[in-house]
Amino acid sequence: MASRPRFDAICFDCDSTLTRIEGIDELALRAGREAEIASLTEAAMSGALPLEAVYAKRLDLVKPDRAALVWLAERYIDETVCGAAETVATLMRQGKAIYIVTGGLLQPVSEFARALGLAPVQVYAVEVHLDASGAYRGFDSSSPLCGSEGKAIICKRIAARHGKVAMVGDGATDLAARAGGASIVGYGGVIRREIVARQADYYVASARLSATLVALLSDEELDWR
Repeated sequence: MASRPRFDAICFDCDSTLTRIEGIDELALRAGREAEIASLTEAAMSGALPLEAVYAKRLDLVKPDRAALVWLAERYIDETVCGAAETVATLMRQGKAIYIVTGGLLQPVSEFARALGLAPVQVYAVEVHLDASGAYRGFDSSSPLCGSEGKAIICKRIAARHGKVAMVGDGATDLAARAGGASIVGYGGVIRREIVARQADYYVASARLSATLVALLSDEELDWR
């Protein structure tokens, strides 16, 4: 008798998981505000501060316009983690539902997802509002992904649609997805955060994202990949 697949759906964080960069920090560097923003990002990802305490503040400092969002999409693609495309393709061949679930910005993350072979409907992120000239006008503050529990909310929806879910990521907001029924596969190939290494159900330190397949696929699925 065939064994049951380990997971029916796989959710990936974007920044420092599928790509080697943190998008908001890259935007801050481009705008000359990196010193003000990098410490806020690290505090949120390490769990020292809730994401909602820094989300609006970081964007208000950077005010990313259309040109900045296009630029960030290109940076994401240029800095794709080794093995990311291979990992997504392998999981798709195994019939897994694949999503990117991130507190990152919808426009650049969607373009990056396309480069990995994913459709916009497979991306959950936070939309940036622009005016007719392309200037920054704010962001979708109603998105649950602006807050620390956002990934739990999204993973719960995905689990209701597909079945058993895994969340792959590098930060404290990924650990929070456990409250939505997700198993947590911590990824430390870009940056190691001790809270994730300690609390994830599985932890992968390899620089190649494909090392997560051992945690994401059953033995039978691995034999047939």
